[in-house]
Amino acid sequence: MRVTVLAGGVGGARFLLGVKAALGLPAVGPGPDDAPHEVTAVVNVGDDAWMHGLRITPDIDSCLYTLGGGIDPERGWGRAGETWAVRDELTAYGAEPSWFALGDRDIATHLVRTRMLRAGYRLSDVVEALCHRWRPGVTLLPGTDDRVETHVVVDDPATGPQAQKAIHFQEWWVRHRAELPAHRFVAVGADEATVLPAVREAIAGADAVLLAPSNPVVSIGALLEIPGLRDALQTSPARVVGLSPIVAGRAVRGMADACLPVIGVPTTAEGVGRHYGGRAEGGLLDGWLVHTGDAAHVPGAEVRAVPLLMSDVDATAAMARAALDLCGTRVG
Repeated sequence: MRVTVLAGGVGGARFLLGVKAALGLPAVGPGPDDAPHEVTAVVNVGDDAWMHGLRITPDIDSCLYTLGGGIDPERGWGRAGETWAVRDELTAYGAEPSWFALGDRDIATHLVRTRMLRAGYRLSDVVEALCHRWRPGVTLLPGTDDRVETHVVVDDPATGPQAQKAIHFQEWWVRHRAELPAHRFVAVGADEATVLPAVREAIAGADAVLLAPSNPVVSIGALLEIPGLRDALQTSPARVVGLSPIVAGRAVRGMADACLPVIGVPTTAEGVGRHYGGRAEGGLLDGWLVHTGDAAHVPGAEVRAVPLLMSDVDATAAMARAALDLCGTRVG
């Protein structure tokens, strides 16, 4: 079976652990060469940024480290056993951005990536090379090789009472903890980007397509801003099933509740499902999973309620099996 997952953030990386486990593959690391199932993850690049002269790809790295066994389990991001000598030296120099910390081990990944990009390699080539180091057991694909970054439009009182400015999503998210009132999100560079051909092929050739319970605005939503990706989903021969990131009216992770009001979407399982839309009504979804006790009506999509708390790998695998079942592809 071939399963393609659209993912972003810590939640997306953890969901991929469950997908692998649901298919009988080792949650961490590679499976056997003759494994009957293949997983492809299409990963958000909207969080990507230049920091201290290095190209940072937070969502791709979270997938690499989580699936490769190198993630810090307490933070949910960055390397396990991390040290912070370079961060402390940068702080001593007063080097900005001081609000974005780079761990010493993590910097090695950023150095390799930056060197390859500056040598002319495509981002997808770089990800493939990094996978040789981490062996995640899935095919990781950036949504595009082009530079597409999420920026947030906020007030700029220093310029004038009605003035606004755009700041990188990372600054809004990390520095301001998403507490700075936002007016809208902008996918900078999306107009000139194209979806990665391998992404189109992974969606077209899949037996099941899943939308992870990632942030629907700046993770899954950022992927959908890439021209060609939404069309690939709408024309997929496989059923497309999404999992709600909202449980009992709250975001489980990732502050989606700070993002959804900006685009006028209610912070509910139904609100997010309707935002994606049922494929029979011109949207994306054939199926929508909500948490037990939540109710949702999404025209054009079949809705089922199952436990959606990723408390451990087994619970996450059960979520993935429910999603695959709704796709019409039973496993286990």
